[in-house]
Amino acid sequence: MTQTAIPFVFMRGGTSRGPYFDRADLPEDLDTLAEVLIAAVGSGHPLNIDGIGGGAAVTTKVAMLSRSDDDWADIDYFFAQVSVEDRLVDFKPTCGNILSGVGPAAIEMGLIQPSGDVTEVRIRAVNTGAQVVAKVRTPGGRLTYDGTTAIAGVPGTAAPIALNFMGVVGSSTGAFLPTGNLRDTIDGIEVTCMDVAMPMVIARAADFGKTCRETAEELDADTDFFARIEAIRIEAGRRMGMGDVSASVTPKFGLLAPAMQGGTIATRYFMPWNTHPSMAVTGSQCLASCALTPGTVADGMLERPTEGPADVVLEHASGTIGVLVDFDGTDGFTLNSAGLLRTARKLADGNLYVPAHVWKGK
Repeated sequence: MTQTAIPFVFMRGGTSRGPYFDRADLPEDLDTLAEVLIAAVGSGHPLNIDGIGGGAAVTTKVAMLSRSDDDWADIDYFFAQVSVEDRLVDFKPTCGNILSGVGPAAIEMGLIQPSGDVTEVRIRAVNTGAQVVAKVRTPGGRLTYDGTTAIAGVPGTAAPIALNFMGVVGSSTGAFLPTGNLRDTIDGIEVTCMDVAMPMVIARAADFGKTCRETAEELDADTDFFARIEAIRIEAGRRMGMGDVSASVTPKFGLLAPAMQGGTIATRYFMPWNTHPSMAVTGSQCLASCALTPGTVADGMLERPTEGPADVVLEHASGTIGVLVDFDGTDGFTLNSAGLLRTARKLADGNLYVPAHVWKGK
């Protein structure tokens, strides 16, 4: 047999998509696992022509699920970001959009049984240790994808999936402000280095001559801009205690500007070597927290609420995303939890094949 068959469910989760696997069906050691995921996605070609990736960072993501042995969680969610062209796999970050599909995928795989009209799935994000409660629509005990909820960046409507994120402060670096400062200056640019759900380096768009009105395509075409933010990101990663991040997708980079479309604040989010076509769920929590925290680079861009919960509406490249932030503003900013509404849809299921010389299977 020249190929190895691996069962999978192919899902759109939020504004991302990729294969969802049962972790038990994959190799245990990370080096072999990385080679399997590279082959599955087709990393190494701009179109991912020899795999099921879609030629963009939001379509080369992988979720691996298992029943959790944690007392709190039902499902363990292990995430991998596979590069489009560089044959690299990053196991450090998590992805909130792909997480949107974890509840439905776990039901599809038989890892959890639906209960009532709404099934609550407690998810542990293995990469970061974050705890997330997903509420999935299961009318009459049956999973449904039909609904009237629309999210920016996805055509049509689908059943809503409510996500409530807990334990996300310092999830990667161990600190809300990994450098210990509300602002740092790197290469002449003021930034806020913050770790809420996703470690990020956040700057004012105006300091780069940007407005957050630019399309993703316009930003991607500005190679000088990307070279500049990458140099800042690498130095910020070092200051955040993350070591050499030149080959890692974290920390991510974000820009802020005053709102222009009735939202709370305008944003652009980078993955980090190209512009996100909409907004990452994890990144939205960090950007919303930055907006609400006095003393950050967001100062002067919005009228901050003094007590939570607050509905923070981020304007992004495809529309808006709302983050319901429960916080304590008594002494600066203390995040309790963040909630978002997303959707997901099963696109395909069956077996995915990788060459046997990559992995012969179990």
